[in-house]
Amino acid sequence: MQKRRLIVAVVGNAASPQPEDCSALGKTKWDLAFDLGKTLVDNGYRVITGGGRGVMRAACAGAHASKNYREGDTIAICPSYDFDTANDFADIVIPTGLDLARDIIIGNSEVVVAVGGGSGTLNEISAAWKLGRMVLAYKNVEGWSAALADHPLDDAIRYDTFEDKIWGVTNAQEVVEKIKELYPLHDKVFDRIPFGVPKLKKKADNGWVGPNRVEDPCSIKRLP
Repeated sequence: MQKRRLIVAVVGNAASPQPEDCSALGKTKWDLAFDLGKTLVDNGYRVITGGGRGVMRAACAGAHASKNYREGDTIAICPSYDFDTANDFADIVIPTGLDLARDIIIGNSEVVVAVGGGSGTLNEISAAWKLGRMVLAYKNVEGWSAALADHPLDDAIRYDTFEDKIWGVTNAQEVVEKIKELYPLHDKVFDRIPFGVPKLKKKADNGWVGPNRVEDPCSIKRLP
């Protein structure tokens, strides 16, 4: 049996960083996001984005450039109902029609990494924080990621066994190292919001590690 691969969300500026005709700042974000997507897939993770351009397209393009890339490694959660709004490097396209509410889905990824970003990225970071997720943020580019890096988002006590914060990073290798070191410590999931304060609970272990290989399909019994 194979272990299910971790899904890492990459969020950030949607419009500015393009590989051509972009400013020096935009090109930096493109390069960082591209390297991030590639390095994540190199290390056995999948990449999920909002499916748009900018940082999202760069991360998906990087994922495709990985030596370990497999079909299905890039997932796009689009805000509209239109499949064609997803960038050309998105393998699995899920058009939600949820508009801004789509941000909560990205925030519900197992790990969220922000590269720059504006108000939409801030929404995604906030959602991830409330849901108890591990959040990392590039501190060497302009945007919300740099503003929030190395700080807790608020004074809520999500985890009391380590210094809980948005982890500041500057490159893809740092991201992978921190995920390997710190992701296991983020062992809670969202439970409910009593009195406006999010409460988390311990993750349940259902023992599922991935699909079994079926040698003889005829041996599978139907459920009654």
